[in-house]
Formats: sequence, C-alpha cells, structure tokens
Amino acid sequence: MIIERNKYLSRLLDSRLNGLVKIVTGIRRSGKSFLLFNIFKQRLLNEGVDAGHIIEMQFDDFANKRYRVPEVFYNYVKERIKDGRVYYIILDEVQLLGDFEDVLNGLMHIENVDIYVTGSNARFLSKDIVTEFRGRGLQIHISPLSFAELMTFYNGSKEDALEHYLRYGGLPQVALQPNDEYRSTVLKDLLKETYIIDILERNRVKNSAELEELLAMLASVIGGLTNPQKLSNTFKTVKNVSIGAPTLKSYIDYFCDAFLVEQVNRYDVKGKRYIGTPLKYYFSDLGLRNALLNFRQVEKTHLMENLIYNELRGRGYNVDVGVVPYNGKNAQGVSFRTQLEVDFVCNKGSQRLYVQSALALPTQEKINQETNSLRRIDDGFPKMVVVGDHTIGSHDENGILFINIYDFLMQ
Repeated sequence: MIIERNKYLSRLLDSRLNGLVKIVTGIRRSGKSFLLFNIFKQRLLNEGVDAGHIIEMQFDDFANKRYRVPEVFYNYVKERIKDGRVYYIILDEVQLLGDFEDVLNGLMHIENVDIYVTGSNARFLSKDIVTEFRGRGLQIHISPLSFAELMTFYNGSKEDALEHYLRYGGLPQVALQPNDEYRSTVLKDLLKETYIIDILERNRVKNSAELEELLAMLASVIGGLTNPQKLSNTFKTVKNVSIGAPTLKSYIDYFCDAFLVEQVNRYDVKGKRYIGTPLKYYFSDLGLRNALLNFRQVEKTHLMENLIYNELRGRGYNVDVGVVPYNGKNAQGVSFRTQLEVDFVCNKGSQRLYVQSALALPTQEKINQETNSLRRIDDGFPKMVVVGDHTIGSHDENGILFINIYDFLMQ
C-alpha cells in the first residue's frame, strides 16, 4: 500500500530549483526514503522528466559501496550529466558517502542540478544538520503519519482509529502491520534496535541503562512540568542512583537531536517573555512512547495533549506552554497571586493561536476551569478548546471556539 504524503510532496515540489540542497529529516522510520524514492520520483516522471535526468543513489546498498568514495561518486554524477536540462539528484543514506558535505557543496556549483538527500543514522538526523551545508541547505522535516493520513486507509470508525492512533502512533511501518500484536512487537524492536542504539553510538554513551531509564521517565511525565534537577532527584530517591542534572540534560539533548522528543518552553503571555525551567516534553510518536512503558500508562488525557501538540507542530506552528499571571481574592477576601496555564501558545509568522486540551467538559465548572486562562488573555488572537468527545463546534460569549478532537485533527 502507498500512503500519499501530499503535504510533504508539496513542500518538495515548491522547493524545486531554489538553489539549495533539500534535506529531508525526521525520526527514523517516518517515511523519508519512501517519500523521495517513490512518491517524489514518480511525480517527476509523471510530469515528463526523463528517467535519465533523475540520478539516484542508495548508499546503504552493498552494490553501491564503491560510490561511497567522494571522488568516485562525484565523477559518476559528472559523467551522467549530458546536457543543459535539469538533473535531479536523489540520495539516500548520504551520511555513508565520505565527506558528503563537501561533495554536495561541490555539486551545487553545477548550474543544472537540483539535489535532494536523506539519511537514517542519528548523526544525519541531528537537528542542526542544515549547518553542515554552510547555509546552502533547506530542511524539510517529515513527521510520522498524522491522524488524517491514517484515516485515508484505516478500516474502521474514526473513534476506533483515534484509540488505535493514541496507542500505536503513526510510524508507517507500524500502522501497516496486520494486528496489534505485530504493532507492539515492531515498536519495541524499533525502540531497542534502532533509536536507542543510534543515540548510544552517536554520543558514545556508556551508561545505557540510565539513558533508557531517563527516556522512560520522560515518557511517564508527558504533559507535566519537569527539569533535569527534578529527574536527578527521582533517580536518587526511586532508583538509588546518583546521576547529575548536567548529565541528564545532555541525555535529553540527545533525544531531542534525534527527533525522538521535543522540549517545550514556558512563555509568559502577559509579560511577553520566556520563563526558565521547569519545562514540558512531548514524544514525536505516541507508539514509541507507549512501547517504552510496555503499554501500561495510556492515560488518554496526557496522550491527547501530546497528540494535539504533534498536530500543531505538523501544521508548522512554533509551540510554547503559556503562563498567565493572575491576581485575585479568595472567598475570605484574601489576595493571592497565581499562574494559570495555557496548554499551547502557537505562533506561525504573524499568526498566533491559543489552544487548550480537555478530554471532557461535563459541567459548567469544568468549562470555567479549562477556559480560565484563555478568558484572561485580551490580545485578540483566536482561542480554542479541543475536546475529546463529539462536542459540536461553537463559540462561547468570550469568542472561544470549542471543537471536538476529530474535527480538529481532520481539518
């Protein structure tokens, strides 16, 4: 089965001939290679590009081992260029090519080439890979399947699909498995044999047990505030292991560099400034998060919050956790100061959107609780509460939109 990734295909098509190396990044097994070598290539052929003007190379193929030598590959490409028409160069596992940064920069000096690359080890997937190309690279980040993409082939109701998605995530290889047993097995194998090993090898980490335990701790606290010092204290009290906050901070950076986890800062909406720790952490794929915990902690409230975060990021928003300072008086007339939380403050260019996640709103009291922070923001930007049931979309008297999770994910 071919899962069309139209959003990413459009980004590739829009970036053609822009003078930059298109670098497809993302968590491993998210579909980067398939996007380039199947979907994008077929689109080029359908548009009339001659097959001889598509130069492709998969460096992990043993038959192509000799092309990993920089001079050999560079000369191979030069020999294939016969005329002045555009040649599309599509490369996979490019990190296996020796001095690949220099080779690609050299190829960029050829006027009629357009270059697209991807790779699958942790070094290439590092979030700062674009800097390797000295400002001549454009990163196109691909995420696991969105819920809307899953629904294009899921055989069942949207309610069942959501339960499936919250439990097994959106890695294409997992989503296409025939049953839940296979999905669980594939997720656990990928976690151990792919993601963990990559992080250990790239960063030369010796304490693999502590690193894996930390990842599991982060999986347990999605949607909650924490920081390296709190995690260090947990290691000491629960595991009776002394591991310093700086070391844990380095480990968390490794997870973020590999796109396995994203760190979310807190933002003072009224003060218009960022606040330090504690922070929040969300997983790029919920299936991997659940597999880390052996599918034991599947609280829908936290999973839905992580899902909404991933959806907003997939739509191109920069996302922070919002804080709204509030001064008030209690029933006894005593003044107090507190901080109200906005789940997500979302920015994209001049656009801003405030989003709150609520599994259910059974009472007016619960509605007031979920909208308390939103009602105290007066900057005029849209405000939304995503509800985990079949709430009919509507605005309240404060202009806050209430939308159910299905409509939000499918829009």
